[in-house]
Amino acid sequence: MANRPKMSREDRAKQFMPFAALKGYPEALRKKEKIVVPKTEVSEEYAEVLDRKLRKVKKNDIITVIYFCNQEYLKKTGMVSRIDKLARVLKVVNTKIGFDDIYDIEG
Repeated sequence: MANRPKMSREDRAKQFMPFAALKGYPEALRKKEKIVVPKTEVSEEYAEVLDRKLRKVKKNDIITVIYFCNQEYLKKTGMVSRIDKLARVLKVVNTKIGFDDIYDIEG
């Protein structure tokens, strides 16, 4: 057997430190974590306020919409590309949002 010099405690401890093969991956995962929430039922008075706001929205307006999608609330800002009152759909850029899923509209 070859005689090796003794390692210092710090050097030995470094051997057992965690190794991150994908740097930044845990942080990226944390950013993608989603908090699941139930859909909030709005009162009749607030539904009327939302309806008034929705009636003021015109095609090509820049708006911010908070809406419920896949068990979470999302915020989308962009240009209104379509309003379909029969299908009850608002399209902001390429995102279709049902009128019943809208929580708030600004802009």
